[in-house]
Amino acid sequence: MSAQNDPASFEQAQALGLNADEWGVILKRLGRAPNQTELGIFSVMWSEHCSYKSSRRHLRKLPTTGECVICGPGENAGVIDIGDGLACIFKMESHNHPSYIEPYQGAATGVGGIMRDVFTMGARPVALLNALRFGSPDHPKTRALVSGVVAGIGGYGNCVGVPTVGGETNFHAGYDGNILVNAMCVGIAEQDSIFYSAAKGVGNPVVYVGSKTGRDGIHGATMASAEFDDASDEKRPTVQVGDPFTEKLLLEACLELMAKDAIIAIQDMGAAGLTSSSIEMADKGGVGIDLNLDLVPQREQNMTAYEMMLSESQERMLMVLKPGHEDESRAIFEKWGLDFSVIGQTTDTNRLVLHHEQAIVCDIPIGPLADDAPKYDRPWVPAAKQEAIDPSTINAPLSTGDALLKIMASPDMASRRWIWEQYDHTVMADTIQLPGGDAGVVRVHGTKKGLAISTDVTPRYCEADPVEGGKQAVAETWRNLTATGATPIAITDCLNFGNPEREDIMGQFVGCIQGMKAACEALDYPVVSGNVSLYNETNGQAILPTPAIGGIGLIDDTALMATLAFKNVGDTILLVGETEGHLGQSIYLREICDREDGAPPPVDLATERRNGDFVRTLIIERTINAAHDLSDGGLLVAITEMALAGGFGAEIQPSTMNDLPDHAYYYGEDQARYVITVSSDNADSVIEKAKGTGVPITKIGMVQKNHLTIGDQAPILLDDIRASHESWLPQMMA
Repeated sequence: MSAQNDPASFEQAQALGLNADEWGVILKRLGRAPNQTELGIFSVMWSEHCSYKSSRRHLRKLPTTGECVICGPGENAGVIDIGDGLACIFKMESHNHPSYIEPYQGAATGVGGIMRDVFTMGARPVALLNALRFGSPDHPKTRALVSGVVAGIGGYGNCVGVPTVGGETNFHAGYDGNILVNAMCVGIAEQDSIFYSAAKGVGNPVVYVGSKTGRDGIHGATMASAEFDDASDEKRPTVQVGDPFTEKLLLEACLELMAKDAIIAIQDMGAAGLTSSSIEMADKGGVGIDLNLDLVPQREQNMTAYEMMLSESQERMLMVLKPGHEDESRAIFEKWGLDFSVIGQTTDTNRLVLHHEQAIVCDIPIGPLADDAPKYDRPWVPAAKQEAIDPSTINAPLSTGDALLKIMASPDMASRRWIWEQYDHTVMADTIQLPGGDAGVVRVHGTKKGLAISTDVTPRYCEADPVEGGKQAVAETWRNLTATGATPIAITDCLNFGNPEREDIMGQFVGCIQGMKAACEALDYPVVSGNVSLYNETNGQAILPTPAIGGIGLIDDTALMATLAFKNVGDTILLVGETEGHLGQSIYLREICDREDGAPPPVDLATERRNGDFVRTLIIERTINAAHDLSDGGLLVAITEMALAGGFGAEIQPSTMNDLPDHAYYYGEDQARYVITVSSDNADSVIEKAKGTGVPITKIGMVQKNHLTIGDQAPILLDDIRASHESWLPQMMA
């Protein structure tokens, strides 16, 4: 008997991340000990990354249906109706652990993987975004990690020819030992040409296409489901190696075959490779699957069944074809220079059977590997609430202007130009709002429509109050889309947390889900796809809870799209929404007062909807010249961003609101607010219209030429702000 057929032991199962209870379930389901190959398959399919065993029961609480939802969670990506027979297909996913170990390849293959999730459903990718979290700027690893991750994202996305149109990047010591790299892809497809992964029918050919299988990425899913320690660098062999040029060929070959009537089901070989793709297709189709691994294209010699099934080599797909279409399909993939091999067939056994070197090396039921995998109701405790901070108790150590200069050059607020200029954001010629705005916007090719796309989360809010933080993450994407004139439709998520076996971490997860649920329901903004990434910690030190949200909105006519840039000298600046000066967990408190405490600003979802709908209406009516939502840094930071984007300054009136101290008025991070500009002739009518709908609105200043004047303080030249704002990141990376 070969070694791969030798019975496995509990000690070997433990080494692969399985516990005693799970080992017992395997023995019971099989009626015997698994062999080495079968154990490897159980270990990856029961990992957090593949099974969602700690999160599944809570994810079910999220709203996933809506008027525009065609397909919600459970497929490779979510699908929404954008009218005229077209669908938008999108998803966000993590590649955190690989990117910390091997930044370039980890980030690059994260981009490649998320694109395959989208085009495996029949969509041509039209936009990429990324949400990045790094450790403290002065941590010894941070510069190398930033450099490698940014180069990997640009190197892969640029070569495939899909624009990177937006995202976010933050720095915090909480990510020193575990960075986050979350990638989002958006594609467009015809509604009658969407492909799913259910391998329905018996006796149909199972086909392997794309790159050859190697030994890279073996146990990548298992590695992504465990926390790090001081020896994490030794896990480099579990990181995949990508080839964007092969990805481009695979994309074109798949879309060409999809135009034929040949495919029953198709699935990306992502985490857990051939194992997860074959099992998920069989499970969804209610069939078994029988594979001959001798037929798998291999780039290395003497590969075992274990290695082939667990390899995470990139740029590969698994398909189930209609019988008789093999030759037609082979011709397409060989034309594009890609491997094509019929490696098995679907069966009526509901079992996974693998043959290798004239022997059966695996024979296990599909159920325990898929929906019948273990699910846990982990104990959790709610996060301790922090006290709200009375803004009058916070003394201002700097003048308003000096504080502004310091904040605009701080790690989280400095310009990200150094990053996004390394990405091709105009390829395909449909990008109509560049990085740096509230949302990226791409034209739906050949139409007047536009898709607005944004990624957001404020981890410091989520740590201080997971429920309010979860609400705010969803609400901020909704505001960002609204500020472009888009109607928000749906979200994807990437839920990044620490070790779920700790009650406090699980409490963070449950709280954020609760807040997300409330926001999605109140804003008619369902979740249609997503990813959970747990065990993001090193030596017991967890990251900040980071439920990243990717939102999609539709602009019916891109001629009506708004941007944040000031447009005309003399325009009136209006503040929409109420200001109470919330400084808890604010950028001001951290950067100016060296404090990270207090309750985050509360999120009133009814107010969010009312104020956002009002602003969107003004945009569609062409009343607004510029619009920007308020978030990190508060009012004065938002105004400064609008000034820098447009090349105009502003004269801002002193605060008369609620007797607030100036620093609370200018830097408080109250939610549900926007800054808009209108022509001076329209200002009074807009104010009257707001009053008629119950929307708080205040005239706070006017656009002027080249400097900021704040109350009676000395003017600040826009060039001085720009110099410090744009120099911080290049200097850090120099």
